[in-house]
Amino acid sequence: MPVESDLQLNLLGPLTLSRGRRPVALPPSRKVRALIAYLALTPQAVARRQLCELLWDLPNDPRGELRWALSKARALLDAPGRPRLLAEGDALRLDREGLAVDVLAIDAALHAGPATLDAGSLRTLAAGFGGDFLEGVDIERSTPWSAWLIGRRRHYRAARIAILEQLTRMLDPTDDETLAVLEQWLQLAPFERRAHEAMLDALARRGRLREGDEHLAATARQFEAEGQDWAPLGHAWRAARLRHAPGLTAQVLQVPDPVPAIAIAEAVAPALQRRASIAVMPFAEQARGVAARGGLADGLVHDVITRLAKLRSVFVIAQGTVFALDARNVGAEDAGRALDVDYVASGSLRRDAGQVSVNVQLADTRSGRIVWAEVFATRLGDPFEVLDEIGNRIVGSIASQIEVAERNRAILKAPNSLDAWEAYHRGLWHMVRFNGDDNVQARHYFEQAVRLDPGFARPYAGLSFTHFQDAFLGWSDREPAVEAAYRSASQGLLADDLDPASHWALGRAQWLRGRIGESLAELDTAVALSPNFALGHYTLAFVHAQSGDPRTAIRASDHSRDLSPFDPMLFAMLASRAMALMRLGRHEEAADWAMKAAARPNAHVHVVSFAAHSLALAGRVAEARTLTASVRRQRPGYGVDDFLKAFRFDEDAERLMRGVAPRVALD
Repeated sequence: MPVESDLQLNLLGPLTLSRGRRPVALPPSRKVRALIAYLALTPQAVARRQLCELLWDLPNDPRGELRWALSKARALLDAPGRPRLLAEGDALRLDREGLAVDVLAIDAALHAGPATLDAGSLRTLAAGFGGDFLEGVDIERSTPWSAWLIGRRRHYRAARIAILEQLTRMLDPTDDETLAVLEQWLQLAPFERRAHEAMLDALARRGRLREGDEHLAATARQFEAEGQDWAPLGHAWRAARLRHAPGLTAQVLQVPDPVPAIAIAEAVAPALQRRASIAVMPFAEQARGVAARGGLADGLVHDVITRLAKLRSVFVIAQGTVFALDARNVGAEDAGRALDVDYVASGSLRRDAGQVSVNVQLADTRSGRIVWAEVFATRLGDPFEVLDEIGNRIVGSIASQIEVAERNRAILKAPNSLDAWEAYHRGLWHMVRFNGDDNVQARHYFEQAVRLDPGFARPYAGLSFTHFQDAFLGWSDREPAVEAAYRSASQGLLADDLDPASHWALGRAQWLRGRIGESLAELDTAVALSPNFALGHYTLAFVHAQSGDPRTAIRASDHSRDLSPFDPMLFAMLASRAMALMRLGRHEEAADWAMKAAARPNAHVHVVSFAAHSLALAGRVAEARTLTASVRRQRPGYGVDDFLKAFRFDEDAERLMRGVAPRVALD
């Protein structure tokens, strides 16, 4: 069978189709063009019922109208001996082999992010945008189609902005092409502060100060009209003039009327220390294909915003702002850029057959990339239980995905160029590797973060944890390390006593000092401040598993993993559950969970040793001795005394450990 390889479908601007570079005449029907576009961008087969609901507003004969539209589409797409529109049962699929689609090529090129492309590739991509996505294919009274179309238009507009932004970074700032690209960027995103800052810098470089003054004045009026703060742009313009035309910048920054007077101190105030920021846009509740406002969806978003704010690890835009933007039909990507945040979360909620499912995605506004997407589902019962269950999972996932993204971003930067936020995340990357060399590197970056921003609490918690590792894993003299862990945690609490990480660090330090009651009190405070703080729940499990209530330890361990299923501390969460099971006498279960913990790539020597003891208690001595050999390779001479000195097991648990140590050669 011959393979068609010269069919080109363009969806940017008006839909066009060409075969062998020759245009194919299209029928005037918008629904035929919509059908072709939808199937071209949907890799899986689509049920005929779904297509009818998508494109027809209760027609008399939806199946008949769909058959007519399919006959027109087949005439355009199929070739002799080469059908493309394929029926699979009661579903339809477009075979894309040999079919080139412009937007799919853009998606593929941007998969790894615009920063991975050279200037020539970015120019080619930018030139491919002949207009907005599917211009002229709006269909009245078809709400599902309109929702899909608006979403795709926002996606490709954000992709185009990301391409233009990256291109301005790569071009020679003195080249006229840079100004042309900046003008395109500003046409698409008139409230994009980074675009305005780049334009002001480019004008200052050329000595075109009058144009810069005029640009700032016009932009300030525009921002004022929308209730947005233009003051950072005033600071950026003054800084650009000082950089590029210092001799002409002796006077105070003036902004022409009719902009209301704003104090110069405010206009040129230094920028705040950077934190990752996020806007959580209202979720649409889908009912019979129609997006609606209010109800459970709005309650969920309120809950997610509140819980994220309580974590205090990112700056969260207030709910009043995001709901006001949504009321003005500002999409997620545009809102993220207008608010100048790093990330934007959006989604939808659907109820169906006793189930509620929530589709959530997290986008990086700098690159336009989707960082993470997931569908959460649960039984539809008590609304508060739904909010708790799904809200917890959404918040935990968003927080962990942002942390991973920020950590990866910091790793790519030169160490001497890091700000406090980036140095902190660089430290996190090293901290969770649990070896002596990485622990030293982590401490260096946390100390750098503290020097850059003494009021930032999180690096103190990180510093405390590096000293905790020194004491717990025996990498330095125990007593000085214990006191250093306590001192750093206390400094974090002074910096921000509402940060759950500060109380978490102090709770761990108190445990090291043998003050179990004080430790549990601090850990309880951490999870009371932020019920979604996974490390707080895990550490409660860690403490209870050794000498407290083992059943409480199991619940806390399970909850920590529900909140953060891919956490770097997953090995410790699993090990804490295993310790609690061991104390309950459920040795076979304990051995299985301990083996899961020991299999994690960053599991330290104490976790592997506990797994060996657990296997011996379950009668699996041969497996236990294999782990003992691994322990001895990591640390020659390691024995049961080294293991028990690190922990604070009760007398019964310690007696069990010592009893099986000779069977696995750890005595």
